[in-house]
Amino acid sequence: METLFLSCLIGGILYALVSVIFGDWLGQALDGAFDFLSLDGHSWLSPTALVGGITVFGGAGVMLQRYTAWGSAAIVTASLFIALLAGTAVFFLYIKPMEESENSIAFSLNGMSGMLGDVLVPIPAHGYGEVMVKVGAGFTNQIAASFEGVEIAGGSRVVVVEVRDSTLYVSEVNLS
Repeated sequence: METLFLSCLIGGILYALVSVIFGDWLGQALDGAFDFLSLDGHSWLSPTALVGGITVFGGAGVMLQRYTAWGSAAIVTASLFIALLAGTAVFFLYIKPMEESENSIAFSLNGMSGMLGDVLVPIPAHGYGEVMVKVGAGFTNQIAASFEGVEIAGGSRVVVVEVRDSTLYVSEVNLS
């Protein structure tokens, strides 16, 4: 049994090292080579969770075998239970949050309501100007019109009240 446990432990450690050191390079070199093994739609079967569970199975088996007087069946059962817990923890504490995290710098005009900006090109009472709005870590310049139908001078601080037809309708903010 010790051979099985050590193989799982060492194999998992080697997989982690190879992934860290050569992961990007191998991903590009083998791009699409293993698509037939794809587990799309089953993120709980991700390699990180599976190999993590296998590694923990091996480590728990080695520890239980060396430091308890349990029989082989009890050690394998306990190791499988610990590996299942570890794999589940890796999935819910690391993989799932990473899948749901935003990885785009894109923004939606419709989501800009309520954002503050600065007028770059003066906005006439019945026309269009330009505002700069901070979005995420950057800034975007957008076409703007006055929400109240009043002139807004360049350099004024404004708030986006509404977005219609790809135009931001803004109101001047009085900072007094």
